[in-house]
Amino acid sequence: MSSSRTPLPPSQYRRLVVKVGSAVLSGPEGRKHQLEIAAQVSALRAEGREVVLVSSGAQAVGMEKLGLREKPKTMPGKQALAAVGQPALMQLWEQAFSWYGLRVAQVLLTAEDLGHRHRYLNARQTLETLLSWGILPIINENDTVMVEEIKFGDNDQLSALIATLVGADLLVLLSDIEALYEADPRQHPGARAIPYVERVDQEVLRMAGESPNRVGTGGMRSKLLAAQKAQAAGIPTLLLPGTRPESIPQALRGEGVGTFFAGGQRRYSGRKLWLYQLPKPRGEVVVDAGAARALQQEGASLLPAGILEVRGQFGVGEPVRCLDAEGSLIGVGLVNYSAAELRRIKGKKTKDIEALLGYKNTDEAIHRDYFALVSELGGK
Repeated sequence: MSSSRTPLPPSQYRRLVVKVGSAVLSGPEGRKHQLEIAAQVSALRAEGREVVLVSSGAQAVGMEKLGLREKPKTMPGKQALAAVGQPALMQLWEQAFSWYGLRVAQVLLTAEDLGHRHRYLNARQTLETLLSWGILPIINENDTVMVEEIKFGDNDQLSALIATLVGADLLVLLSDIEALYEADPRQHPGARAIPYVERVDQEVLRMAGESPNRVGTGGMRSKLLAAQKAQAAGIPTLLLPGTRPESIPQALRGEGVGTFFAGGQRRYSGRKLWLYQLPKPRGEVVVDAGAARALQQEGASLLPAGILEVRGQFGVGEPVRCLDAEGSLIGVGLVNYSAAELRRIKGKKTKDIEALLGYKNTDEAIHRDYFALVSELGGK
């Protein structure tokens, strides 16, 4: 972390993912902010940059259409609210960008979509095609079908995943918050803004307030976790005030607006990066100290002998979280056996697998080539 800003090389940022929070688009100034953001995104496009927009706001727009002061408490109520708001939200974006001759496309995703490798690749191909056609993709979580098991949690996290999915050069988070502060400025008026963060670590995370705003689901901690995910993929992040008309071009000119999070060293790509950023792995395996050490220090595969416990239900080839005996996350990998099969062979030697199951696919429960080690990426 630093109090000084490293100059941005704007010419390197050819592909951007821009996320707009619900608080920016709601309230009496929401439409004005939306038009201003459309102007900024259009200016980026005119400079030859590609932009993918991740837009919150379906439920907020639904609240305004129905005259509600608070969100419904039940999941069906929230889903119905999103169903009312989503088409209206897209219509507003389409109208805003039509002033600049830009065509838009709606893309709705769930964690389930990006949790399957084939769907993940299909989503990437669709977005690449839209960009090649000069169309602006506008992405939102598919709130109308989400349940707790498949929701991203908020669009901050979704935007980080999308940035990785499309190989973005920069992630931009537009919020009603001006920047990252040393402490919550609503509770500590004298708190100073932090213009530059080298790495999102526990010290930085402690600066975040826990409370989301009235219409959003995130908060500062959510934005920091999104920046942390982007850093793992080597993608820098800008946290900017979405209520300021020229915040994106000002930041790209290095004028000291918002907070810039440096991109980390990208150690994984392709399948391993996908594994690391999976929203919802299918289950968990708990391993003993020897297996944990072999995974973390020796780059070994996970053998059935090192498994202490199997949690959840999953099939062959599905992603699972790997934990040590104390519950700390070691990494995420694709399993070579189902949950039922692993329960039968856990703690056993590889020579006993065929006798126990009647067959043997492979010696490894999780092969090292299909395992992403969290500690190598600075935590998750």
